[in-house]
Amino acid sequence: MFIENKQGDLIYMTSTVLPARHAFLTRFGGVSEGIFASLNLSSSRGDDPERVRENYRRAAALMGAEIDDCAVTKQVHGNVVRIVTRADRHPALSKVPYEADGIVTAEKGLPIFCFTADCVPALLLDPENRVAGAVHCGWRSSVADILRVALEQMERLGARRESVRAALGPAIGACCFETDGDVPAAVEAYLGGDTEGLWTRKDNGKYLVDLRLANKRRLLQLGLAEEHIDLSEECTFCSHGKYWSHRYTKGNRGSQAACIVLE
Repeated sequence: MFIENKQGDLIYMTSTVLPARHAFLTRFGGVSEGIFASLNLSSSRGDDPERVRENYRRAAALMGAEIDDCAVTKQVHGNVVRIVTRADRHPALSKVPYEADGIVTAEKGLPIFCFTADCVPALLLDPENRVAGAVHCGWRSSVADILRVALEQMERLGARRESVRAALGPAIGACCFETDGDVPAAVEAYLGGDTEGLWTRKDNGKYLVDLRLANKRRLLQLGLAEEHIDLSEECTFCSHGKYWSHRYTKGNRGSQAACIVLE
């Protein structure tokens, strides 16, 4: 179950399946203005860098860290998942020196962040063996099996699939994720045909696809227990006042983050 929380000006969501400090951030609680109001974590879309830096500071503080003491993804809609350590701490607003749509860690006190604005954010946690992951699941990353790669990287750090928990956060829902036929075809291949209920075909020939449920189905195929998987019911397009939505804003937007830290 997802729960809305408030700390200071920040409003964020948490999942009851993840017994670790974590957050699915919203647009609320930052200092950006205009089309970037208010908690924008994107430094590449024209926002004032000092305002973005303050937004990062607030997000890091929520995870109990200083602004330059977190590790982050650099997303290219691929399936690379990087194991990160304290050596990968990222000075805010600097260039990330690697490309990875997912990152995993076993380091205590190292918050990890992935960024979204309609794509599915996945936070993963093995609470017994103390391994965490933050994964950006756009449709291309999803069908490239990024969740399988993430679990394999977590296992390299000592995680066991039977104890891994996953929360799939706010993302564009099946109500609004309209695609051409290439996306359902790719999802069908990704899931080996296990696609019942994952899309509907519209009269105009387009499809409405439930990417979040597709990723849950993949996690079940990969060995996670049903009771260890949580799905947000919030659609970022429908709730564009609360979340950044790339489609709703036609690209004129900021980014939100999903983050987790081992304590």
